[in-house]
Amino acid sequence: MSDRSIPPPGSPPADPREARLVELEIKLAFAEDLLESLNAQVARQAERIEVLGRELLRLKSRVEQGGTGEGTPPGAVDERPPHY
Repeated sequence: MSDRSIPPPGSPPADPREARLVELEIKLAFAEDLLESLNAQVARQAERIEVLGRELLRLKSRVEQGGTGEGTPPGAVDERPPHY
């Protein structure tokens, strides 16, 4: 066993290598937290992209079929407005 005493919690380590190791462990913990956060954001964005892609395909199909929507009667899209 070593004759070194363990420093109390919260006090800086006496050995510079130990201090550097603690600093690196802290940075690693922050980096891991950031990585988790970014992964979650990417997953949400991927889900949103899929939803938008399906919506785009639906709209493209609607345009190819003549552009009439559920609330628009056939032929109303091509009619001139009354002020012409």
